[in-house]
Amino acid sequence: MTSQPEIQFDSEIDMTGALVVNCFPSLGFVSSIVAHYLVDKLNLKLVGGVRHPSLPAVCLVQEGMPLPPLRFYAGEPICNMEECNKVVLIASEIQVPADLCLPLSGALIDWIKQSNASATIMIDAYSPGVENKHTVFDEDDSDGSLLGIGSVEDSHKILNELKVPLLKQGIIGGMTGVMMGESRRRSVNTVAMLAEASGEFGNGTIPDSRAAARIINCLDKLLPAIYLDSEPLLLEAQRIEDQIREMMALQLNPSAEQATNESSNMYG
Repeated sequence: MTSQPEIQFDSEIDMTGALVVNCFPSLGFVSSIVAHYLVDKLNLKLVGGVRHPSLPAVCLVQEGMPLPPLRFYAGEPICNMEECNKVVLIASEIQVPADLCLPLSGALIDWIKQSNASATIMIDAYSPGVENKHTVFDEDDSDGSLLGIGSVEDSHKILNELKVPLLKQGIIGGMTGVMMGESRRRSVNTVAMLAEASGEFGNGTIPDSRAAARIINCLDKLLPAIYLDSEPLLLEAQRIEDQIREMMALQLNPSAEQATNESSNMYG
């Protein structure tokens, strides 16, 4: 019998009313960009992780310290005159194996319900048809290229208030798909927010900071006591785009040595 995922979380942290943001791997690294932005912006600290023998046998290393591949972050509530907002972040850069998605989703939902969190958000991305596809050069930084899925009626109300249109038909895989299905089955208020992302250039993959900024704009509306400025992500998007344009120019009229140096430092 397969063992259940073991969630280890700082028991001294009060999660009552918290917004739980889930960032599993996505197209264009959108979820990873959002996760790292939230950690930096909200000064979130590592407060837990998940252990299971089916998770990849790796650890992340940051500033010389090992981190679990699937980890939890939290910080002090941020308050204004009217209310206080709490954010708990679940982040992972590794793909969860398919046979672990269901037991992990069940364990996370158990933990979320027991902690009395207010709502759960899955951050993800999608690639539309070629005829409608945005690219990393698209300067539209509005929320227009977002789609949402809601597990219960309250989830649809959240998306309606954010003016995020519902995904009418489609198939969502991985942790987002399983978490949404299990949340509906168990009547847990869970929203999936999917940003239209390009993330592809040639045979490689590039970060889509502009798509991540669209997600941040929505999170900002959900957290009145917290100011989330998407401008740094838009500036990062511009930096990436400038590097790609430069690389494309070099490919059109290449100096072999220069092109090699530039491409090797593309994201450096």
